[in-house]
Amino acid sequence: MTAFVYLIMLLKTLSYLWLVSMACLAIGCQEKQTQSMKVTATAYNSLAYQISGDATITAWGDILKPGMKAIAISRDLLDSGFYHNMEVKIEGLEGNYKVLDKMNRRWTRKIDIYMGTDIQAAREWGKQKVIIRWRLKSDCLSIYPFYAFYVIQSYP
Repeated sequence: MTAFVYLIMLLKTLSYLWLVSMACLAIGCQEKQTQSMKVTATAYNSLAYQISGDATITAWGDILKPGMKAIAISRDLLDSGFYHNMEVKIEGLEGNYKVLDKMNRRWTRKIDIYMGTDIQAAREWGKQKVIIRWRLKSDCLSIYPFYAFYVIQSYP
């Protein structure tokens, strides 16, 4: 192929991406929908005697430090759209909490709120039913790579 054909392919792809971006803005594709769910919430600490292995390293490999607003989620919540580093609001608590850890597979519809080394706070929290809220990720941009691949493949 000549450089001219590649240039045409590139221009066609870029113009399509621009059109899709404008369409997404026009139809509100960039807006994120808020979801909510009632879950059981317990609390945990990063103390060596409470866990086997390093108590500060999460299942995703993040390092927990006292003061962080982090939660562990039951693995069934991954099927509900939860993901690593996602932010959630927890009814009754201030601020956003990040999903940084995963719980054992035996738990369902449950979160574990990280409370650093404050054992008393974790005990006072106990076990509660709470509503958690989160915003869905926009998937509007996910079509870009597929279209770019299609455009490149459509030329000889």
